[in-house]
Amino acid sequence: MAIYTLPELPYDYAALEPVISPEIIELHHDKHHAAYVKGANDTLEQLAEARDKEAWGSINGLEKNLAFHLSGHILHSIYWHNMTGDGGGEPLEKDGTGELADAIAESFGSFAKFKSQLTKASATTQGSGWGVLAYEPVSGRLIVEQIYDHQGNVGQGSVPILVFDAWEHAFYLQYKNQKVDFIEAMWRVVNWQDVAKRFTEAKGRTPLITP
Repeated sequence: MAIYTLPELPYDYAALEPVISPEIIELHHDKHHAAYVKGANDTLEQLAEARDKEAWGSINGLEKNLAFHLSGHILHSIYWHNMTGDGGGEPLEKDGTGELADAIAESFGSFAKFKSQLTKASATTQGSGWGVLAYEPVSGRLIVEQIYDHQGNVGQGSVPILVFDAWEHAFYLQYKNQKVDFIEAMWRVVNWQDVAKRFTEAKGRTPLITP
């Protein structure tokens, strides 16, 4: 029985135009995200078979595959909800996202400095990967991370609350090789209400270690 399932999009394929075309959304969700879900489920089945047979010759590859596909599934599930056709701008007190705005200013100095760092981190991720705003529970601050592929170069225990997909499949049909143009455009569809909700939930988690 499948453990993971492909979530439905919270909007239709055309909802993020002109920033992201309907064709990209459809391919990205229905093909790429679906492949990560299938990959995670298939790997779990293969691990179960390895346990039953006590056959561990492929354990390293299986564990790597599970991390890759499961992280891809999780990050994409956040990604879809991080965007809205009515988004953009920055978090503001009047919009009910003042707590997030204060945390960004405290952690990065200002929203403009945070935006610049996340933009650069996303646009310069080597190879395929993500730019991520995450809550780091040990210090209780926000940090920007580069995630290679879906799972590498991550501070353990940090909770992603805003993710920018910098894989070519996320933008190439529309932006060609101009990744930075895509990242700049992404700021026009950020759903700050969703990011603020994730920030509040992340703060409520117990840290893995004491500061």
